[in-house]
Amino acid sequence: MRDTEPNGTVDLDRIDRTILKELSKDARLSMTELAKRVGLSKTPVSSRVKRLEEIGVITGYHVGLSWQKLGLGHICFVEIRLADTRQKALQAFNDAVRDIPEIEECHMIAGGYDYLLKVRTKDIQSFRSVLGECISALPHVSSSSSYVAMEAVKSRF
Repeated sequence: MRDTEPNGTVDLDRIDRTILKELSKDARLSMTELAKRVGLSKTPVSSRVKRLEEIGVITGYHVGLSWQKLGLGHICFVEIRLADTRQKALQAFNDAVRDIPEIEECHMIAGGYDYLLKVRTKDIQSFRSVLGECISALPHVSSSSSYVAMEAVKSRF
């Protein structure tokens, strides 16, 4: 692998990209199996994985869950508009949103609204409660629009 680029990105070679592709499909691969798929021996593959972890390309290993079986199959996306978008208000919103476990993702958006939330609950009634009691009470929220996901066509986890 080459050094980090000036913009902070890392220039990866074909083998590094193959390692990442294989680990993305199955993070539980043994180093022996990963080495076989990559076409190297175990020691250099282990060294490459360790380096990818150390430089922050690999940030963790994740488990895919069946949200339906866990009773948390309801997903709703919520657009949030803030009344105040100065840095202090944005930071207050960011800090508060991290404390709501039903908010699975929160993205600041450039466009017609300020944030997009991905909210996971067991059903529409639970979502309504989270929206009314938690999301609407977040600092500086002026309005929200909600969109219920009918089907997850593609999802990472």
